[in-house]
Amino acid sequence: MDLGLTDRTYILTGASGGLGLATAEALVADGANVVISSRSQESVDRACAALGPRAIGVAVDNADATAPAQLIAAAQAGFGRLDGILISVGGPPAGPILDRTEDDWRLAFESVFLGAIRLAVAVAEELGAGGSIAFVLSTSAKAPIPGLGISNGLRPGLAMAAKNLADELGPRGIRVNALLPGRINTERVQHLDAQSGDPEAARARAEATIPLGRYGEPAEFGRTAAFLLSPAASFLSGVMLPVDGGLTRSL
Repeated sequence: MDLGLTDRTYILTGASGGLGLATAEALVADGANVVISSRSQESVDRACAALGPRAIGVAVDNADATAPAQLIAAAQAGFGRLDGILISVGGPPAGPILDRTEDDWRLAFESVFLGAIRLAVAVAEELGAGGSIAFVLSTSAKAPIPGLGISNGLRPGLAMAAKNLADELGPRGIRVNALLPGRINTERVQHLDAQSGDPEAARARAEATIPLGRYGEPAEFGRTAAFLLSPAASFLSGVMLPVDGGLTRSL
């Protein structure tokens, strides 16, 4: 299938590794340009070197109010156009709500929620018909994940904001969607498994709840995200798409 990505340009935040980088790899492989961001200049430089000439990077935190302007300017200066954005950020600190401080909540809200909305609104102002915005959320948007109190609190609200933006931007021909990854074999998930004290046992327990019987690979998520961003998904908007091997039991 031709996804129609050739020479299109997408911003991907939190994309020096994990799910964001996997999506950047899929986009570049199909002929798109990418502007990736991360808080670490070293990580951004390493990812761009691996992605090749169709990638440029900006070291900036999603919580930084200047992030949207920096990323949009990089896209326009580097590739002369902007067609969409994948908004991703590292997960907030793990732990139950009773163990989290107000500062934990404030910092997570600034990066996970407010930073994401700020980016979506700013990019939407630059997009024309055919533009695409996608949020990387979590299956916690549909059902809480034990031990991830802050994520369970913020992700559903961001999912509803994405649905609302799909309504608001639809008349302009701009699509807004979200991806809900489950247990994908990233460093983040490996870290969560390790916190149990027995990561192999934790993984086995998690895999037993997944109908496909295994963790997903980042490349599987990346291909799905690339499709959702692309013109090939031109009539998909307001979709909350689980990428979880069947883990989510609700509709």
